[in-house]
Amino acid sequence: MTFSIAIPFPPSTNRIWRNVAGRTLLSRIGREYRARVVEAVYAARVQGFGRQKLRLVIGAHVPDERRRDLDNLLKAANDAMQAARLFEDDSQIVDLRIYRAGLDRQNPRLIVWLEPA
Repeated sequence: MTFSIAIPFPPSTNRIWRNVAGRTLLSRIGREYRARVVEAVYAARVQGFGRQKLRLVIGAHVPDERRRDLDNLLKAANDAMQAARLFEDDSQIVDLRIYRAGLDRQNPRLIVWLEPA
């Protein structure tokens, strides 16, 4: 079973986490992003992969031409997909690929493909 879904383009990793009184917490922006991904996954009505080993491919449709590290897009997206119960833990991902799929100023997004490895 291969699953494909478009999820929102994640905010910068620097904006997802906040340090409050010595504790690292998910910021408001991080919580909002996670909720949008969970909503997209639930709308797709897909069952998760449980604890299977997974192959993950992400095509990043970026919002602008700024320089950005593709690997910085992974943490927020993986955590949000885990929150949506697509998989139990991102340690299940044994094969990972991310690439620039193009520029889309109106609809920046990540196209995600998941399948058992």
